[in-house]
Amino acid sequence: MRFADALAQPGLRAIAEFKRRSPSLGDIRPDARIEQLVPEYAANGASAVSVLVDARFAGTIDDLRAARAVSGVPLLGKGFFSTEDHLRELREAGADAALLILRDLDDETCARLMRYATEIGLDTLVEAHTDEELQRAVSLRAPIVGVNARDLSTFNIDRRTQLDLVASAAGDERIVIAESAVHTRAQAAAAELAGANAVLVGTSLMQADDPGAKLRDLLSRPLVKVCGLTRQEDVDAAVEAGADMLGFILVEKSPRRAEAVLDVPDTALSVAVFVGAAEDTGADLVQLYPDDGGTVRSREALLLRDGAQVGRLLDQPWQERDPAHWRDAAAAEGRIVLAGGLGPENVREAIAAVHPWGVDAASSLETEPGIKDHARVRAFIEEARR
Repeated sequence: MRFADALAQPGLRAIAEFKRRSPSLGDIRPDARIEQLVPEYAANGASAVSVLVDARFAGTIDDLRAARAVSGVPLLGKGFFSTEDHLRELREAGADAALLILRDLDDETCARLMRYATEIGLDTLVEAHTDEELQRAVSLRAPIVGVNARDLSTFNIDRRTQLDLVASAAGDERIVIAESAVHTRAQAAAAELAGANAVLVGTSLMQADDPGAKLRDLLSRPLVKVCGLTRQEDVDAAVEAGADMLGFILVEKSPRRAEAVLDVPDTALSVAVFVGAAEDTGADLVQLYPDDGGTVRSREALLLRDGAQVGRLLDQPWQERDPAHWRDAAAAEGRIVLAGGLGPENVREAIAAVHPWGVDAASSLETEPGIKDHARVRAFIEEARR
């Protein structure tokens, strides 16, 4: 399968990267063996593998050859390439795609290299770091665009700008890849919700005790949301236990009303919950129920990112139970967050029945409305992620 075709498959894809060191961090895994890690990546969900062939990353072209010898997974040759000879060498070593960094290439050179790559059967990943570079990539009609959160001049990470650029690049049958700064499932999901087809993950995998297990975890679903949070200590406990999303209900009639969206680290996603109309809280996502004029909330909410729908939350009726809830949720299309009566005792059964994108619990994890039982929070997250 071609590199581009592998990344165009449904769902969030991953390009797992092999690198022994980086200029910003120094040595990461200097004794890493590519013959071991590439098959491990492929067995744990990688749609493609990126191989650093630059000496600054302790890589060589021989690493690419070694990767090709042990796996048929599509390979991205990654380095600083500026000539046709560079691309031909990559192709002869077994690469399926090559990285072209717009910071280092003018438009004429990049266009020429893209044409040559096509002639020799090589896909290209055209990388942008800024809005100006992204517009250049679009003007060049690059079919695969990478948006790097790391500034290669300063090594600073700007995830917010990256996600905004990913959102603006998505569409027009273009494949968009979010590069760098993915260490948790929530960060990978943030890229997915912004419109990325894939994430390129390197450092967090190479630093992990078990890189394959780390990759599998980053791609695993469902995400786990703990909702109805009103105290910072409960937020902190949920994050420590591994929650991916933290929900804050900003609805007057709710017994779990929060005064505000509390502090959530960038390893997780904050969700502001509203009924009728949403307000700007700075939360990563909004969960918006229509106002049914009666109960605290209706059964279905839109999940919004910057005002655009990215999923739906399906709930039980307010203070009631619908025995067909799981069956109906299983038949729903798109990204579904399942809520309503979930707890440590039944979340595995619910996941098996519905296969949702996310699961959500609130009242079942409480000692009283808005006050979380930390042991039950931990148990719910552990069961959901098992």
